[in-house]
Amino acid sequence: MSRLTHAQALQRVNAVGISVHSSGNCSDRNRPNCTSLDTILAKTIDQIVAFKRKSGKVVIITGGTETGHASGTKSHWNGYKLDIAMNAGVTDYITKNFRYIGTTNGGRWAQYQDGSDIWTNEGNHWDIVIS
Repeated sequence: MSRLTHAQALQRVNAVGISVHSSGNCSDRNRPNCTSLDTILAKTIDQIVAFKRKSGKVVIITGGTETGHASGTKSHWNGYKLDIAMNAGVTDYITKNFRYIGTTNGGRWAQYQDGSDIWTNEGNHWDIVIS
C-alpha cells in the first residue's frame, strides 16, 4: 500500500480546496494536539479528495495519523481514518447521498456507508474509515 508524507498529502488536499486544522497548530505525528497526515495511505487521501470533488462542500481535516486516537487495524495511526469538521453542508450531503447503516456507541452516533467506507457522526466531527 502506498503511503504519503505529510507534505505530499497536504499538497493533494490543498489542491482541491481541503484545509487541515490542528488545535495545536502543528503536524507532529507523535503529539495528540497536532493534525498529521504523515504515513497516511494514499487511498485515504484519494477518497477525501473524491468526496470534496463530488460534494463541493467545505472540507476541513481535523484528525489524521497523529497519536491519541483509538487503536486497531483500520485506525488513524495506520492511515485508514480521517476526521473532518462538522458543518451543515457536509452533513446534509452525507445524510442525503450515503446509506444509513445504524448507530454505534450506545446509539449515540449515526453511521453512513459510501461503498465500503464508513462515515460516523461523532457529534462534533465526522470520523471516516476508508476500506
